[in-house]
Amino acid sequence: MQRLINGYRKFRASAWQEHRAEFERLAAEGQRPRALVIACSDSRADPALIFNAGPGELFVIRNVANLVAPFGPDDNYHGTSAAIEFAVRGLEVPDIMVMGHAMCGGVHALLHGTPNPSWHFLGNWIQIAREVRERVLACTSAEEGQAIAEQDCVRLSLANLMTYPWVRDAVRAGTLRLHGGYFDIRTGVLQALGPDGAFMAVPI
Repeated sequence: MQRLINGYRKFRASAWQEHRAEFERLAAEGQRPRALVIACSDSRADPALIFNAGPGELFVIRNVANLVAPFGPDDNYHGTSAAIEFAVRGLEVPDIMVMGHAMCGGVHALLHGTPNPSWHFLGNWIQIAREVRERVLACTSAEEGQAIAEQDCVRLSLANLMTYPWVRDAVRAGTLRLHGGYFDIRTGVLQALGPDGAFMAVPI
């Protein structure tokens, strides 16, 4: 905990001072983020760091394996869906990026099973991507399929986003664009999903 407090003190001494006017403007005027990024909770794949984003620029949702469940309103709790709804219907973001990453622990659990069968939530959560698991294991080993599954989870989440009627309507109206990304934490390279369905490195 002390490391967090020390980090806060550094923030107050440097970043807060540098961005203070921007924070004050955001407090007074509200947020207007330029994109929603749906990313993995993995501590090594921070969207704000990867995209060099400042305060108020990105609305970020992070969960295990950057998964979006299909549209299905009911009486259960839907944290990711609620945040998507707020970003699209409330903040009217013009862009959504689903960003996967290499060496994803959630995808590893999808292919190999959860680290501990007594865990309550992880196994059920990653069932969102069970079709990815079935497809990958049908044509390759789990070890070889890790990167394939990581990228397929991005494609799956993008497809599931289009099951949300207000996402689909905004995309068709041209006011919302969907994007896929894949970050390799070993090399720092970001790949973007092209119109042909393949991931290609973003030029630098």
